Amino acid sequence: MRRQRSRVNNFGAGIIAIVVIAIACYLVFGGSLPFSGSSFALKAAFTSSTQLQIPSPVRIAGVNVGQVTSVERLPGSDAGIITMNIDPQGLPIHADATMRIRTRIFLEGNFYVDLSPGTPTAPILTSGQTLPAANTSGPVQLDRVLGALTSDARANLQTLLIGLGSTLALPPTPAQDATVDPSVRGLTAGQALNKSLNYSAEAFKASAIVNQALLGQQPHDLSKVVVGNEQVFRGLAASSIQLTSLVTVFNATMAAFASRQQDLAQTIRALPPLLNATNAADTALDASFPPAQAFAAAILPSLPAVAPTITVALPWLAQATDLVSNTYLGGLLQSLTPAAQNTASSLHSTTSLLSGLEQFARCVSHNLVPTGNEVISDPPQSTGLRVYQELYQSAVGIAGAAGNFDGNGRYIRSSAGGGAQQVQTSVIPGIGPLYGNAVLPPLGTRPAYAGSAPPINRTLACYKNAPPDLNRVSTGAGP
Repeated sequence: MRRQRSRVNNFGAGIIAIVVIAIACYLVFGGSLPFSGSSFALKAAFTSSTQLQIPSPVRIAGVNVGQVTSVERLPGSDAGIITMNIDPQGLPIHADATMRIRTRIFLEGNFYVDLSPGTPTAPILTSGQTLPAANTSGPVQLDRVLGALTSDARANLQTLLIGLGSTLALPPTPAQDATVDPSVRGLTAGQALNKSLNYSAEAFKASAIVNQALLGQQPHDLSKVVVGNEQVFRGLAASSIQLTSLVTVFNATMAAFASRQQDLAQTIRALPPLLNATNAADTALDASFPPAQAFAAAILPSLPAVAPTITVALPWLAQATDLVSNTYLGGLLQSLTPAAQNTASSLHSTTSLLSGLEQFARCVSHNLVPTGNEVISDPPQSTGLRVYQELYQSAVGIAGAAGNFDGNGRYIRSSAGGGAQQVQTSVIPGIGPLYGNAVLPPLGTRPAYAGSAPPINRTLACYKNAPPDLNRVSTGAGP
């Protein structure tokens, strides 16, 4: 006798199917398994649009170690913060970790997060911490690169090229021709530069040998250089304020070059003689070529590292795109144009100021300092001190004597009227004679008053006059 098996009715089967589909959708779209423990949450800030979708994968060296769980865009900008769940095999993650948004292969579509966990010496991040924008970079897109070249940036580039062309086509002056090599006399800077190409074949040959030698001696020499450059560019990206200052200083340097077009043209015309001298010094360089060739042969195995080098350079292109955008260099050049135009005119005023300061310094060292170091011989009143020392002591004496003439002093009450000796000066233009009482008869005045002030020669520099001799003065009659 057969045993009758129970069957599930259609309603129960539908309920079971709905539950299974719901569980599958939950797991596919980022849900975590129950009783699996709390996952490691990592956040990262991006300054540009990431184009990420949920759940985009997170990979370390091409291996999936997590997925994106949320993408939060900041209002009014393309910046945003993404949140990821990292599996245990992707831990630990250090504070100097970097994150890049890369394009997946054609069949996968969309983008993924390429995570570099950082160096072991850096501190380890805990769940919920956020990587700063300096450690992240978004995908490089062609429309963003083209959008950075605004009309103002193109106009400034045209102005730069026109100025460079006019400098190269500027004919030399007779004074400049007298100081350059005879082979380039009478030529413009562009013609002299073209003539220097006659020596380019040998120069390129030597450069090719040097470039071959720069490939390295041991495997992975070039890849180590690339890793070092990556760390340098990462430091530059984290120091945007200092980089902005560097651009400002570079702009001022270019303005200084523009104000010295004649000197720049003369320098370019001097290049052919320099190349002749360099060619004569190549004998010692030729002797170094055999070891350089051995070095080049040893570094050839590192050429496969070129492709990873390009991959590492892509984040730098993203940073360079932001650098030349209107927010940074584009707007900075527009703001600095008036300052660059006024720099040349300010240099002329600065030259005049420095010339005046030089004449003043010569007057101090040639006239004022020797006069202050003189010792006045006026017996029996000679002190034996130098003029500047007597000046300091007179200030102290005046300060000490002033106390006797205030409300508590004795002279203001007993000697306010002066002495019995009446004195009178000669007629002073615009004032007339001056009268007074002296305690003792005046012996005379030194130096004697000549009746008018000595003339001032404004056409002769101060330092060209002889220092005054304070002891060669005459004594005049008393008033």
